[in-house]
This record gives sequence, C-alpha cells and structure tokens, in this order.
Amino acid sequence: MLHTLTKMAGVSSVLDITLFLCLFTISAFHPTYSKPNGFSLKVIPRDAPESPLYPGNLTLLERIQRMIKFSEARSHYLDLISSSSNSTVELDNISLTLLRDNFFYMVQVGIGSPATLVFLLLDTGGSLIWTQCKPCQNCYIQATPIYDSTQSSSYRKLACNHPFCQGPRALYQCVNDECVYNINYGGGALTRGIASIEIFTFPFNITTTLRIPDIVFGCSNDNRNIQFAKNGVISGVLGLSLNPDSLLSQLADQTQRRFSYCLVPFTEAQMAPSVVRFGDDIPAPPGGISTTPFATRPGSPFYNLNLLDISVGSRKLGFPPGTFAFSQSGTRGFFIDSGALISQLDQNASGRNTYREVMGAFQNYYDSLHLTRIGRVPEGFQLCYSYTPQFTQFAPMTYHFEGSNYVVDPRYVNFYNHEAGYFCVAMMPGNGKSILGAWHQQNMRLIYDLNTNALQFTPEICADDHP
Repeated sequence: MLHTLTKMAGVSSVLDITLFLCLFTISAFHPTYSKPNGFSLKVIPRDAPESPLYPGNLTLLERIQRMIKFSEARSHYLDLISSSSNSTVELDNISLTLLRDNFFYMVQVGIGSPATLVFLLLDTGGSLIWTQCKPCQNCYIQATPIYDSTQSSSYRKLACNHPFCQGPRALYQCVNDECVYNINYGGGALTRGIASIEIFTFPFNITTTLRIPDIVFGCSNDNRNIQFAKNGVISGVLGLSLNPDSLLSQLADQTQRRFSYCLVPFTEAQMAPSVVRFGDDIPAPPGGISTTPFATRPGSPFYNLNLLDISVGSRKLGFPPGTFAFSQSGTRGFFIDSGALISQLDQNASGRNTYREVMGAFQNYYDSLHLTRIGRVPEGFQLCYSYTPQFTQFAPMTYHFEGSNYVVDPRYVNFYNHEAGYFCVAMMPGNGKSILGAWHQQNMRLIYDLNTNALQFTPEICADDHP
C-alpha cells in the first residue's frame, strides 16, 4: 500500500486530532513521526481540557468513579460481542448492543479528496471502519460536516468480486451489484451502507500529514438511533481488532503489524502525556523484555493470552491447568484490553470462582497484618482497608503467563484514596471472562507484535516516553 506526504501550512489549530486510548485521548495532530514505517501519537487524559469530551473540572475521586463506570459498560459490551447468543457473523446482520460509554478511543481523520475531517470511535474489538456518508437516507445530527462521497474525487465503491465481499470468508454481501453491510446494534440502533474505498489522512508531524489510499471503509447512509456522544461529535467507528478489515490489518505496511504504548499512571496523566507508537517508531527497551504468545482462537478479534496461574505476594494460588482457557463454545478465556480500566477475573472459570479466590488471598494477606477492613466505599470496590502513610507492606500481584511472568507493582494493584486514608484492591468480578485491564498496565511498556503473534512487556517510567 503506497502512501504520499502532503505539506500543510498554517492549519495545526484546525487539524487537532484526538484519539482515545483506553481512557485517554491521543492528540493526533500533535504527533511525532521519526521513521518511514512508524509513527507515534501523543495521549492526553480523557478528562483533560484538551479533550472534546471534557466534562469540566473533576476531582481525582470523581474521575476514577467515571472510569469505573465506563469500565463496567465496557465489560457489558464485551459480553455482548463475545457471546454466541448475542452476536452472529451473518453477512447481512451483525447483532450486538452498542452502549454510548463503551468506547474509550476516538480519532479524527481526514477522508477523501479534498479531505473531510471526521471523529471516529476506535474499538479494539471492532473491525469495520465506517462513517456517516452523504447522500443520506437517514443521518443523525452531526456537529462537524458529514463526509460526502459525491464531493470526493478519490471515492469508489468496493467491487463485489473483492475478497471482503465474496467467497467463504466474505465480510459483507453483494446486493444489486453493490457490496453492502448492515450492522444492527440492538435497541433499534443500526447502520447500513456501501463498502467503499477512499484515501485516509493521518498525522505525519505538526505540519505534514500521511495520506494512505485504498482503505476499505463503510459509507453509512442509513443510521438510526445511534447516539455516540453529546453534540454530535462522533460520525462513526474505526476498528483496531485482528479482523482483516480493521485499521491495523489494512495498514500492515505502515504499522508493520506492531503497536505499542506505555500508560502514564492515572494520577499523573493530566500532567504527563502518554504515547502510542506504531512500527519502527516503537523504541527498543533498554533492558530485557518478557514475551508471551497470543492465544487467540480463530475468528476472535480479541488479544487473548494463556494465563496459567496467579500469585498474590509470594503465594502462588495453584489454579489447575486450563482454568483460564476457552470453553468449547469459544467463550471465557483471558485477554488484554486497554479499553477496560479495571482488571476482571471470571467468577465461573472452569467451575471456579477465580475472582473470589484471588480476593480471598488478598484478604488473608492484609488480615494477617492486622489492618482494619472498611465497608462500602464510593468507588464500589469490595475489599478495602484503612491505612496510614507509614504502611508500606502492600502485596504485588503476578500473572503467570505462558513463557513469562507479568508482575503488577503494588502501587498499581490497589486504588488509593489518600485523603480518606484507605486503599482498595482494584479488581472486578468477571462474568464469563477474565481481563487484564488498563489499571494493571500502568508504567508498563506493552508491545503488540502480530508478526510473532506475541505480547511483549517490561516495566518502564512511562512519563519519560516523550512524544
């Protein structure tokens, strides 16, 4: 896939792209781009003033409460799209439920020639890239101009003989010589349109953009009951899953099928940006790096991992082999998802309540130190203790993956309310799945390498990773 560079003068204030990574916004027209086959984007907090979804001044507690609420919504969304009873792969109807707060990624890109700037929600579990598209049959109110396919000199429809539209692995369906899709989000929300091809514009540096032709996307001219964000900021969805029509798969030449991020701790995120990097722009870690293979089943868009066991402090819990494996129906399992804030452990993993067992191990540890347990807290966590600033004996947590151990520093195992003088073990119960969430990814360099089909990771001070 060829790409061209286009100089842009005096438009940095107009081309202010934001991309949400988990609970963050990536300001994509304030990027760095250092190598021909790599680029990086600056990440700013979702609740920071630069964010188009800035909710106003919030305390740290209010921000965490919002994030936990978003994490619960994300969990419900993943339940729906990973459950065989709630989603199908029929060509003319993909059934799932869309929740407005599910998505923690947003990107503004240019589509067409001349480029129309649109905001798209980025979903690691989604594949189809789509945007509202004129001429409209039904389009919801949008604050920014709707992309008009008739005004773009580079627009063309995807041919029915394209692999995405015919054959045993077709993603869409040919109707009346047009390759079409129909996504039903449930509750009367749906998007329909024509699978198409266009030039997409991405940031290169502060004055230059990267224009990439021949990207397959959905020109959605029939959109009903879809409410993504207030004031009509969002015009569609951009997928970053493992599926062949996702952005990551389509831009394999530019990204080399590799991306990486290092999340600045949430308590520091409004002061120091995080950065997501692609391809050659991913730095080589100065020390050693750990690797565990992805264990994704065929057809799954998620980044699954083979979790063998868990340790709390120095105590290994001894879960039997296969506890966190997929069930025969393809559900359950363990995966990494930076769209979920709080890590989750399945309450019925091969017949075992792994959440209760791990939380029980934490409780035994802190009870042995004679800490005072407290009851209900505003954040909603289930295991919390009073503590003084002098207390430092917090327990680490280790995920024992195939081939490597992922150690979560005690600072990021727990949520700390310093003003109220208590901490809570930051875990949530999972229903049918287990997730390594963003809270347990703080100050960890994570590299998703689809060439080696593996996740690489190493501790890092993420605030030192400058854009």
